[in-house]
Amino acid sequence: MKEEMEQMVAAGKILPRHVAPLVALVEAGYCQHKSWGFGRIKAVDGVAGRLVIDFVAKSGHTMDLQFSAESLRAIPKDHILARKHSDLKGLQQMAALHHLDMVKLVLQSLGGRATADQIQAVLVPDVIQSDWKKWWEAARKELKKDGHFQVPLKKTEPIIFQAEEQSLHLRLASEFKAAKGLKARVAVASEILKSIGDLQDRKVVEDAITTLNADVASHVNTMQSLALEGIFTRDELRVAAGIPPITDEIGAMAVWSQNPRLRELFDGIPAVKHRRTLESFKAAVPDWDAHLVLLLNNVPAKLAGECAKLLLQEDRGQLLKETLARLISQHGASTELLLWFSKERSDFFADLLTPEVFRAMLTAMERDQFNERKTNRLRDHVLEDQQLIPDLIESADIDVIRDMTRALQLSPSFDDMDKRSLLARIVKLYPVIQSMITGEQSRQDNTFLVSWSSLERRKAEYEDLVQKQIPANVKDIALARSYGDLRENHEYKSAKEAQKVLNRRKGELELQLSRARGTDFSNPRFDVVGPATRVTLTDLDTNRAETFTLVGAWDGDPDKSLLSYLTPLAQALVSKPAGTTVDFTNEGTTRRLRIDSIEAAVVPA
Repeated sequence: MKEEMEQMVAAGKILPRHVAPLVALVEAGYCQHKSWGFGRIKAVDGVAGRLVIDFVAKSGHTMDLQFSAESLRAIPKDHILARKHSDLKGLQQMAALHHLDMVKLVLQSLGGRATADQIQAVLVPDVIQSDWKKWWEAARKELKKDGHFQVPLKKTEPIIFQAEEQSLHLRLASEFKAAKGLKARVAVASEILKSIGDLQDRKVVEDAITTLNADVASHVNTMQSLALEGIFTRDELRVAAGIPPITDEIGAMAVWSQNPRLRELFDGIPAVKHRRTLESFKAAVPDWDAHLVLLLNNVPAKLAGECAKLLLQEDRGQLLKETLARLISQHGASTELLLWFSKERSDFFADLLTPEVFRAMLTAMERDQFNERKTNRLRDHVLEDQQLIPDLIESADIDVIRDMTRALQLSPSFDDMDKRSLLARIVKLYPVIQSMITGEQSRQDNTFLVSWSSLERRKAEYEDLVQKQIPANVKDIALARSYGDLRENHEYKSAKEAQKVLNRRKGELELQLSRARGTDFSNPRFDVVGPATRVTLTDLDTNRAETFTLVGAWDGDPDKSLLSYLTPLAQALVSKPAGTTVDFTNEGTTRRLRIDSIEAAVVPA
C-alpha cells in the first residue's frame, strides 16, 4: 500500500506528507470524521484518487485522497468504535460479564481517560441496552477495588487507566493526602469507609481520623455543618475499624452547644445525612421536639418527612398533629410541608384530611407566586395524584365544598384546563356542585317539596352520621390499623368498607337536603291534581276505582294510600283537572285512568 501511495505522489495526485496518514487509514480499515462520525473504509480508487467510505449516514461516500489524509483520523481494529461495528454481540457479552474489561477497552480507545458521561455516550444504547445507572454502579464499585483505575470523586473528572497496578490502600491514602480542605477530605474518608472491608492495612483509617480531628477543631466555630459532617464520618470510620476514641475528642455536642440555626445547618449537610443529624440533635438538646416542629415549615418536603418520622417514633405524634392542624387552619403551612403531608396521608392524620388542607395548598401556592419562588412541585402533585381531592373532601359538608370550589375557581395557581380537571374530581363526589361550576340557574327546577316532619328526620339522620357514625368509624380505622399488617387485617378492611358506605350515604343526604323544600301543604289547589289533594280514579279497562292522597316527596306510604307526588303515577296525574283521561305506562303495561274527583286532603306536616 505504501508503494501505491508513493506512485500517486510521483503522479502528482497526493503530496509526500499524505502518504503516512493514508497508509494508516487503509491499514486500520476504519476512520473518524469530525462531522460525519465513524466510518468504514470500503475501497481505494487509485485511478480517481479517492477513498470510498461507509459512514453511518453516508454509505458509499467518496473523498479525495488529499482531503481524506487531512480530515480523517485512523481508527484501529481494536478500538471500541471498530469493535462495535465488527463484533457488537461480543461487546454486549463482555459488558454483561466483565465490567472492568469493558471500561478498560473504552478508556484505552479514548486515550487512557474518560468521564462517566463519555463512557456512557460510547456504550449506550448499542452495547448496554438495559439500565445504565445500575450497570455503572456495579462497574464503579469494581473499578475502585481494582488497582489499575483512578476513580475521581467528582462525576465531571475523568477516570484514568494506569498500566501499573496500585493497591487500594495506597490509592486511598494518596487521594486523602491530596484532598484540600475538610469537605474534600470528608468525601475521600467516605470512600475509605465504603472500602474498609477490602483494606489490608488500617493505617490509612487512623491517618484519616487524626486529620479529620484536626480539621473539625478548626471548623467547629465557623462552619458547623461541615464540622458536624466531619464528626459523623470520623465516628463511622472509628466504629467500622474498631478504633477507640481519644481523650478530649470534639463531638457533636460541641456543635449543638453553640445553638446553630437549624435551617442553615441542614442546608449545608447532604440529604443522606439528615436523619443522622436529627438523631444527633435529639440526643444533645432536651427540648428537641419543640425545635423540630418549628423547623418543619421551613425545610424541603423530604426533610420535613424525616422530622415527622422522628417525632412519631419518639411518641411526639400529638405535638406533630397539633402543629399541622394549626398551620393548616391558619393557612400558614409551606408548599413543601403540604407536599409531604399530602403524600403521607396516613390514617394517623385522618382527622386533618379535610378540604381545609386543599384551601391551605391554594394559599401556599399563591404565596409562593407572589414571592416569585420558582417551584411547582405541590401544584404538579395535586394534578397528578387523582385520589388526593377525593380523600380530602369525601366527608365534608356541602357548604364547605362550595367554599372550596369557589376558592379553586378564583385561584391563579392553575390554568383553566387544570382547573376543569380538578373541578371534575369534586363533581364526581358532589354532583350538586355542577350547577355552581357551570353557572346554570336551574337549581329551582331540581327542588322538591317535603313535609317539615320528614325534613327534620333527614336532618337528624345527617347529624347523627357526621357527628357520631363517621367519627366513630375514623376511630375504628385507627384502632384496626394499630393491629399490624394491613394486607391481612380484616378489621381494617371492614372499617374502610364501612367508611365508603357512610360517606356515600352522607353525599346522598347532602344532595337531597340541598334540594328539599319544607312545607305544611296549607291552602293547596284542588281544581287540578297536586300535592295535598285526594284523587279518585277509575281504571277504564277494569272499571275499578282507586283513591290516593298525594303527599310530600318523603312521606309516601302505599299501605295507607299515601302517594309521593314524585312517583311516576303521581307525575302522570299532576296538573290534570277532574274528568281527564290519562294513559299511564309502567313496566311495559299501559293503563287508561279517568280522574273522577279532586278534593283537598289533610297530609302530614
